[in-house]
Amino acid sequence: MRVDLFDFELPPERIALRPARPRDSARMLVVPVEGEFRDMGVRDLPQMLRAGDVLVFNDTRVIPAQLEGRRGEAKIGATLHKRVDLRRWQAFIRNAKRVREGDELVFGGGVTAVAERRHEDGSYTLAFGGDEPVEVLLERAGQMPLPPYIAGKRATDEQDRRDYQTMFAERDGAVAAPTAALHFTPDLIAALDEAGVLCETLTLHVGAGTFLPVKADDTQDHRMHAEWGYIDQATAGRLNTARAAGGRIIAVGTTSLRLLESAARDDRVIEPFEGDTAIFITPGYRFKAVDGLMTNFHLPKSTLFMLVSAMMGLDRMQNAYAHAIENEYRFYSYGDSSLLLP
Repeated sequence: MRVDLFDFELPPERIALRPARPRDSARMLVVPVEGEFRDMGVRDLPQMLRAGDVLVFNDTRVIPAQLEGRRGEAKIGATLHKRVDLRRWQAFIRNAKRVREGDELVFGGGVTAVAERRHEDGSYTLAFGGDEPVEVLLERAGQMPLPPYIAGKRATDEQDRRDYQTMFAERDGAVAAPTAALHFTPDLIAALDEAGVLCETLTLHVGAGTFLPVKADDTQDHRMHAEWGYIDQATAGRLNTARAAGGRIIAVGTTSLRLLESAARDDRVIEPFEGDTAIFITPGYRFKAVDGLMTNFHLPKSTLFMLVSAMMGLDRMQNAYAHAIENEYRFYSYGDSSLLLP
């Protein structure tokens, strides 16, 4: 499909630069497969689900993966994208034309890395020096990797270290937050539990590729960056049991959805999963694992807007986004939510 079909006009003032406080006070647009849209709030979620439904969260934890430094006299920046091994990460480099394979990059806090290998997409494999775990080095020298549409409008600060983590964050490795889950609080989880709604977690370490624009003119020419994910056997079994009992599987965020779909067989059985996924979901895709999606509002012409259009239909989502803009919903990572029920 043509990428420009997924374009829309978003006024800059609709981009949220800080999250709602408290988190579960954000608005939520309910989008059924047909009929009117419903303007509600995240706290209304227990009313919109049924006993036996399962919400599936991503328990990845965002690391301070944004580094500023130098290669000689040249200023460079690095955004870690995907772990290679204990001391190596694949990274996107700002001012990459000043970097060659074998160069040493010097960051703050005495952190250094060698640009070992340049990849076809322009990223580099960085090998970090020293004996300390890379996570320790990042805590000393790194910043939270806020999306460009936020970082371009204000500086990252200490508050973002708390705001840009979900309450489920346990497993280090993401360089972008699974932002749909930012809206959840212990009080909301307690209300969902009282309503008989179940909660499960999986892990998908979200990479910086999620921020990259689609540069191709046609969706079939776009290539996704791979991300590492994990679903254990017990979780897969509980999800299958819940569905067999009539419960719906509702992914909280596109990251959870993409991993669930990567793990599902054609007969809709979800299997354990460990490894990389580069699944790219566009209209025409037949969903196998999920029955609904809670997600924030996404960028024009992004792979994530293509995904929600695959679930609900392109015209339906264009109309939903027009409704959200007209009614002053807040967009993107720190913005409001939507509940899609195909």
